[in-house]
Amino acid sequence: MVCPYSLSIPGGVQGQVLGIARAMRAMGADARVLAPCDGPPPNPWVSPLGASVRAAANGSVAPIAPDPAAALRTIRVLRDESFDIVHLHEPMVPGPALTALLFSDGPLVGTFHRAGQVAYYRAVRGPVRWATRRLALRCAVSKQALETAREALGGEYELVWNGIDTHLAKEVEPWPSSGPTVLFLGRHEPRKGLEVLIEAVVTHGIDARIWVAGEGPQTGALREATLGDARFEWLGLVGEDEKLRRLRGADALAAPSLHGESFGVVLLEGMAAGTTVVASDIPGYANVARPSRDALLVPPGDAGALAAALRRALAGGPEIEAMRESALGRAAQHSLDSLARRYLELYEPLLAAPTAS
Repeated sequence: MVCPYSLSIPGGVQGQVLGIARAMRAMGADARVLAPCDGPPPNPWVSPLGASVRAAANGSVAPIAPDPAAALRTIRVLRDESFDIVHLHEPMVPGPALTALLFSDGPLVGTFHRAGQVAYYRAVRGPVRWATRRLALRCAVSKQALETAREALGGEYELVWNGIDTHLAKEVEPWPSSGPTVLFLGRHEPRKGLEVLIEAVVTHGIDARIWVAGEGPQTGALREATLGDARFEWLGLVGEDEKLRRLRGADALAAPSLHGESFGVVLLEGMAAGTTVVASDIPGYANVARPSRDALLVPPGDAGALAAALRRALAGGPEIEAMRESALGRAAQHSLDSLARRYLELYEPLLAAPTAS
């Protein structure tokens, strides 16, 4: 599997690639990951391809490695290892994924994660559209990602939802909290809606502890806006273990994103941890959570509606407990084990087919 983003920096695609590879290896498949790393590789079966640089992408910042050195390392590993299947995540992103798309000799699978208006897709539609014809199979992680890729590149796509490790959250001790607690997990940038959460708490008087995990370009300004407000605890970047413990310890997970979410992995993580999810009613999140069955969904950018939903979540009661139970079942349908098995099934006919050129 080839990931275009640095595995040293937390991200949705990185987490999916590592999780799928780990699940496949547990099933007996010799899965390897090729990706940039800004430090030691996270696993012995990861081949590091060099350091990353930050590039603006889809309202966020992507840690990619578009330099010639990373491309040469990618080509070298592909030639030395002679993989049976080369699976590219975000095949059009400059760096290892695009390099592998152009230079790999084996059967190629591409998974598209991005959704919405992706400026880069429009910019390269002509020059590299022909290259995507080398993909023997195209997959997309959501209906929105499928539509985005099809509009830019044409072709047919297999819808393969993202997954989570549904076992991990049950194995950790909840992080202790002294009272009602809301957790925010995500990069501090406009599209993630942290500013809306802060407005909901400050303006509409939410009486709860607010754990804010992550960092980003808005961190300084938003921290200053909450200076002196004892409700807010700014955690910075958190590791996987602390993230799971915070999810287990929080009463509610707030995901107030405004747009640009292809698939709500963070919602699934909260649902699997037994935390009440309060999220924006945007297409990427509706893929995961059914309104009022698995989560409380509110109009994006509406601080008043977000505050009302948080109060409802924190108050608890039979309706909220039923929602949590439904959410646990919903999360179990999106396990990484199921996702890995699905990809292995999709690989089988490609191994028997003539190699694409």
